Amino acid sequence: MTAKWGRVAAAALAAVVMTAAQAATQVANGSGAQSSPAPGGTPIQLALIEGMSGPFANAGAAVERNLRFGVETVNAHGGVKLADGAHPLELVVLDSKGSPEEALLQLRAAADRHIGYILQGNSSAVAGALIGAIDKQNSREPDNRELFLNYSADDPALTNAACSFWHFRFDAHASMRMDALADVIQRDPSVKKVYLLNQDYSFGHDVSALARSSLAARRPDIAIVGDEFHPIGRVKDFAPYIAKIRASGADAVVTGNWGNDLTLLVKAAREQGLNTSFYTFYGNSLGAPAALGDASDAWYKAFRARYPAAQDDYPVLRMELMIEILAAAMNKASSAQPEAVARALENMKFDNGFHSSWMRADDHQMIQPLYVMEMDKAGTPGVRFDNEGSGYGFRTVLALPPERTVPLTTCRMTRP
Repeated sequence: MTAKWGRVAAAALAAVVMTAAQAATQVANGSGAQSSPAPGGTPIQLALIEGMSGPFANAGAAVERNLRFGVETVNAHGGVKLADGAHPLELVVLDSKGSPEEALLQLRAAADRHIGYILQGNSSAVAGALIGAIDKQNSREPDNRELFLNYSADDPALTNAACSFWHFRFDAHASMRMDALADVIQRDPSVKKVYLLNQDYSFGHDVSALARSSLAARRPDIAIVGDEFHPIGRVKDFAPYIAKIRASGADAVVTGNWGNDLTLLVKAAREQGLNTSFYTFYGNSLGAPAALGDASDAWYKAFRARYPAAQDDYPVLRMELMIEILAAAMNKASSAQPEAVARALENMKFDNGFHSSWMRADDHQMIQPLYVMEMDKAGTPGVRFDNEGSGYGFRTVLALPPERTVPLTTCRMTRP
């Protein structure tokens, strides 16, 4: 990715200001992290149900690296402290192939193995299917319950009409992200025409509708000159879409594309020389270090030491932090039983001295700061890290405190 074809802004989940291990320990007991003996108890298994093959396999592999880094961090600091002693976490990877149907088969496999924690995020359609199935599973088999930890499925309905006691979202949902992007667009008088291009499924349609409403409220003078959906994971060449964007005269493109659909879109824009700003939800990989500065260096360097290859340079701190928070909730509950851990997570606060976040009990939506970042050459003012060895990175252009990101909710949660 280069900056020559335009501007990239991404609403990115805020991260901790110190190492994730220190933050988790502070959540648990308010102290700094210390190295501990290896935990000797039976491993607590976490099932990652994600597309590890197919068109979004690269996104699945990035998730696995980040979650595995979080598991290793917890285990390096003594694991989870339960009533019967310390237990390590263990990540079990199950390939959904990006399909809701296959994800449900893998969920059944996890239940058969009595794995109490399900991790997923790369597809709101898959997340919705999992929530429904887990609700039924937990009602049918109360002695074999599962808790769903969502790191990036951003359909607002998942913490609104489809909310569940057994589901916790650790990412900002699409409406929260869109509001942050719209705040930046509102301040840019050069943007007068916007083209909406999104994947043709529930999340992509949410992004389109939210962009229309957010821009109409903030900049009614902006014209929507295109609103198009493309098949998810099936477009190999986005050149025809770039031609339509150019013909529309758009000053900016707003897209919720992720994974290979975003990579190929950006590649086509660069190759076609499209001089248009791109506002995205997922255009950043180094968002946390760029936003937090020196204090995040230790975490970033530790991640790169674990995964030194340039193509693996996609650290997403919220995923590691999710594992740290889960461990802290188990410590608080002194139990790995899903219902006890769910109750410990509700209203849990995370304060690391830089900003605070909390898990809202009403809908199990994490409330957190959001940053909007812009891509530019590494070494230019505000751009301290490059991305995947490309020579380009991100600078922060807007930082919203958690109080500015709190969404309304229509959730009417049923609790056990």
